[in-house]
Amino acid sequence: MDTVLNLISGGAGNLAAYLAAHVLLCLMPAFFVAGGMAALIPKAGITRWLGRNAPHRVSYPAAAAAGSLLAVCSCTIVPLFAGIYRKGAGLGPGVTFLFFAPAGNVLALAYTGSILGAEFALARFVLCLLFGIGIGMLMATVFWRDDTRHDDLTDAMFAERTSLGPPAAGVLLSLVAVLIAGTVKGSLLTAAIGAVTLPVPWAESWQATLFRWVPFDAAKGEEGVSVQGSLLIVLLLLIGLAAWKGFEDIVESANRWTWTALWLAATTLLVAAVRMTPVPGGLEVALTGRALAVGLAIVAVLHYARRLGDDAWRAWLWETWRFVRQIFVLLVVGVFVVGAVRQLIRPEWIESLAGTNSVPANAAAVLFGVFMYFPTLVEVPVARMFLDLGMHRGPLLAYLTADPELSLQSILMVAAVIGRRKTLAYVGMVAVSSTVAGLTYGAWVDGANPAWIVAGLASFLGLLAAALARLRTRRGMPVEA
Repeated sequence: MDTVLNLISGGAGNLAAYLAAHVLLCLMPAFFVAGGMAALIPKAGITRWLGRNAPHRVSYPAAAAAGSLLAVCSCTIVPLFAGIYRKGAGLGPGVTFLFFAPAGNVLALAYTGSILGAEFALARFVLCLLFGIGIGMLMATVFWRDDTRHDDLTDAMFAERTSLGPPAAGVLLSLVAVLIAGTVKGSLLTAAIGAVTLPVPWAESWQATLFRWVPFDAAKGEEGVSVQGSLLIVLLLLIGLAAWKGFEDIVESANRWTWTALWLAATTLLVAAVRMTPVPGGLEVALTGRALAVGLAIVAVLHYARRLGDDAWRAWLWETWRFVRQIFVLLVVGVFVVGAVRQLIRPEWIESLAGTNSVPANAAAVLFGVFMYFPTLVEVPVARMFLDLGMHRGPLLAYLTADPELSLQSILMVAAVIGRRKTLAYVGMVAVSSTVAGLTYGAWVDGANPAWIVAGLASFLGLLAAALARLRTRRGMPVEA
């Protein structure tokens, strides 16, 4: 019974910490961006660069380049992937975007270099890029019939009314600015501009209570729930209630719940962007650069949204709500399960399971990444801890390749977008690629002959290319598009 209670407590604590720290400034803007992509961007605007019929030399580098600019985790990237996929992106370029963005974005690579070394960061970039494009091309080839049917069905609801005029472009760019301002780390954003102490005498005792309810170990990358986080959870629940009543029939007309949900969303983003610290006798609220940046971006969103036509902004809100209904519940389930399973995993197992550069060690590191998911950038200092505990650098790279892609919650979310069959294939390809990436870099670290390493990697890529060519030939597809 104690074990069951610990599992439930761990799952609930992980869910509370996740909702308090990551949903608002990361996931909520991503849902609005995804809804905007689906409702406001003409299909031709996506298919020109990322469509299934776009030249490979254009679509796959474009997908990787777009992903490299977004410092987002695997959960946040799924709504964005869903947005471009629904709007006409091919399965292959979409999967490349989905794979590369969490692991290969500029900020993650820079942080990896500062903590684990420039050589490790370079290996992470090169191998993630190669395998990201390879997995995308393989998915597009294996599921080409599904991809063709999907291409015919995209943009069905709002196709005739969609046009990317200046207001729509302004809304999308402003929403991306909200996402970037809320997630990017930097002294200008985190520095306090001014502070005021509110007379909240119970703040310190409430914080102590939260730490008792949701214990955590910061050295392991775990997160607790702060006073500010508990306030944000309450606001998030209110947003969900108002959105359910205000967005469900938004295509027909808006109501007072619609405006309440939008007002709550904007207010909550601002609350999430300030810094709240319990102090003796009160609660210190510090205005940060992040709060100013998020506030300015929200003002820009409102400015351009007011210039959208009635059909356009209602379509945007409907698509946003559609993505929330499709994805968010699965995210909650996945985060809870991961938190429960993590109670059974001990970092001390690292040395015995992944202390050498072998196939079982790299496979164990990949599997470990499924249940030891950490938000973007947090996984890097955690990887440093694993390295100090005895993990070989090869399995460490395998873990850092798989962790942003194969967290349980992201797997559930991706399945809701592309279906279980394609998701299962994607998970298998990522697992194999991550293992090969770890073995390749591990061999380099162990001093293997570079020529053998290059030959081995070239052989693997050659087999992949041959498999692609054979699949295309058997199915009557052109070898090069």
